[in-house]
Amino acid sequence: MEFGWINVFGAVIVVLLLIPNIVYAIKNKGEKNLCANRFMNIVEQVGRYACIVLMWMPLLVWKFGFASVLDMMLYMACNGLLLAAYWIAFAFYMKRRTVRLAIVLAVLPSCIFLLSGILLQHWLLVAFAILFAIGHIYVTYKNAILIKDRN
Repeated sequence: MEFGWINVFGAVIVVLLLIPNIVYAIKNKGEKNLCANRFMNIVEQVGRYACIVLMWMPLLVWKFGFASVLDMMLYMACNGLLLAAYWIAFAFYMKRRTVRLAIVLAVLPSCIFLLSGILLQHWLLVAFAILFAIGHIYVTYKNAILIKDRN
């Protein structure tokens, strides 16, 4: 299966990842990023926005699609399971904020971006997924620890 200019499945995945984040942002309007490491904050944001775009847009890819039917099935099944786990973890996090759940919420989207990049053979997405994972897990951990210490 090949995609044209837009990977609709990737776009849906991105939207489903963003919904809980938007809800969280609305419920916690005054909350700020407490991580003081500016470099890691930039790494996280560059990785985040690049992954969001590359999930649905085939920038610098000669062939945007799956190498086999198995790859497509893995893409759908694994991303579905990872998204379900993400939504469940978010529901628990909204009830009780823990460092462990915060890290889970940082790791799961990183896995989604990385898995998608590998299965689509979209190596730029893989590179930015790694960048995002490093930055997002670091910044999330720092914020979770600082919030925990503050309370």
